[in-house]
Amino acid sequence: MNPIFTGEIIKGKLKLDNPHKYLVQIAALNGKKIELVLRRRKSKRSLAQNAAYWGIAIEILKNHLGYDKDEMHHALKVKFASKTDPDTGLVIVESTTKMDTKRFIEYYESIQRWAAEFLDCYIPSPNESDYQDGDFK
Repeated sequence: MNPIFTGEIIKGKLKLDNPHKYLVQIAALNGKKIELVLRRRKSKRSLAQNAAYWGIAIEILKNHLGYDKDEMHHALKVKFASKTDPDTGLVIVESTTKMDTKRFIEYYESIQRWAAEFLDCYIPSPNESDYQDGDFK
């Protein structure tokens, strides 16, 4: 697995979040040819988004439909986070853990719309509920 180092560019200079680990890797690669890839970091879904998804959406829907939490999660991913490869016909299911914040909001909102329209079931938005730190307050 290739190490990934995070940081930011400030006034044209690279400022790493953990320069020590970077220097250890550089020392290990001394004399070797390397490939350096720079890309803009995307915000991964937040812990609050994750808690709301599992504690609100999954909980409400699994109880409404009679599935366990893993079955419900898988069914939602297939419905709202998948695409069919036109060349092979295979269904490719996106990992929710790899979704950035924006994509996860779109995913959650799709679930809310579907639940309201087809199940007559209300899924509150994370900011509407009293759900914090994995428990209702």
